[in-house]
Amino acid sequence: MPPRPLAIGPAGHAAAHAIERTRTARGYSQRQLAARVTALGRPMTFTALSRIERTVRRCDIDDLVAIATALGIAPQALLATPLAPRGAAEAGEI
Repeated sequence: MPPRPLAIGPAGHAAAHAIERTRTARGYSQRQLAARVTALGRPMTFTALSRIERTVRRCDIDDLVAIATALGIAPQALLATPLAPRGAAEAGEI
């Protein structure tokens, strides 16, 4: 039996939503963004991008960097969504 793929965690979900939000804010279709990523040397189909945005496919670090570059933002901007409730770190809950 093949190994089960790892589940997509909170950071993966946050990045997927940030990619979709930023893509639509820039006015790119999935096809356009996938073409931009491919032009940067990281081959990507619009289907792969769609699967990343729907959290069906994991977004590896190379994909994240290429997508961020194609969107004209720093990769960390796609990871900026807080993973814990606000104030949890101050209260010692993390």
